Amino acid sequence: MEGFSVNVLEATCLGVSIALSGLSFYLYKKGRTTVDKLDNAPQFITDKSLKAILKHTPGARLEYVVIEGAVEPAGRPLMSQYNRDAVGVLRTFMVKDHRLLWNGISRSWIDDERIVHKNIDAVPFLLVGLDKTEVRVKSPLQASGLNMEITHERFHQASHSLFDIMVQYLSGEKPRGQLEIEKMLRVGTNLIGIGELTLDTDGILTLQPPSNGSQYFLSTADFKTLRGENEILAFWWKVLGITSALAGAAVLFWVGLRYYRQLKLRWEQEQESREFNRQLAEDLRLHTNVTGPDDHQDTANLCVICLNQPRNCVLLDCGHMCCCYTCYQALPQRKCPICRQNIVRVLPLYQV
Repeated sequence: MEGFSVNVLEATCLGVSIALSGLSFYLYKKGRTTVDKLDNAPQFITDKSLKAILKHTPGARLEYVVIEGAVEPAGRPLMSQYNRDAVGVLRTFMVKDHRLLWNGISRSWIDDERIVHKNIDAVPFLLVGLDKTEVRVKSPLQASGLNMEITHERFHQASHSLFDIMVQYLSGEKPRGQLEIEKMLRVGTNLIGIGELTLDTDGILTLQPPSNGSQYFLSTADFKTLRGENEILAFWWKVLGITSALAGAAVLFWVGLRYYRQLKLRWEQEQESREFNRQLAEDLRLHTNVTGPDDHQDTANLCVICLNQPRNCVLLDCGHMCCCYTCYQALPQRKCPICRQNIVRVLPLYQV
């Protein structure tokens, strides 16, 4: 549409709003679906009755269930490299590089960290019930909600010479040191597993990622806490989606309001022009009938802007008669060229 324009900032804000609201509502829908599936998932006690239930289930498979048990290794467990008493089935070792970076906008040093090394070790493990019923856990690294215990944490402070300090101020980067962290899923930890439960031909119970695309969970928290965390996360995604959608709507409203104001101003100018031409034509007709046609034009009454057309309008409220109506319409701002006062209205003028 003519006159309907969007500047770069408005287009950027609108694009970010659409993308963010779309992503947020997608993640909200996904999170809400996960919460609904958690609500509908049956909870079973890890005991001998599980095998009997699966034997009477088509395909010996339950698509999405909740079970609980103690972590036990299926073979030789993992040993901590730093704590002899720590024995587990999953172990992660991470080295983080901590540094200070100079921010030219805030004119301050900000803390920054990056992972420079990460190693993950895992051994097969089981969830064991009170009556020693075992459930083999498959693909634990694909599970969400797995918070492991920190078994080692040490920070190695960086040492700097005077030359290093000078280079750091010039480069805008100050190394602080490296942080070593070892985490383990320890043997004996009580764990909730939520996923697909199967019984194979050898009578082995297996918990694995759901084949229907549902989210796989292994968590040290209880079921109520796990469900609450996912519900809160879905709620905040919903809030972010609504907020970004409202921001986009506000941008569209602002652009539409500006376009409406432009149309309204154009309509008022056209109305004013038609009224001015009508009054000018009427005055000219009356003057011609009284005095006859005017064959000469006084150069003193020429428009001060174009110096070509006669001054044929009065600018109100200041009352100056300095320009023609064509130049008045071309003014970038509705201000008198003589005194710079705001022009409220304009009246036609015919020089006698």
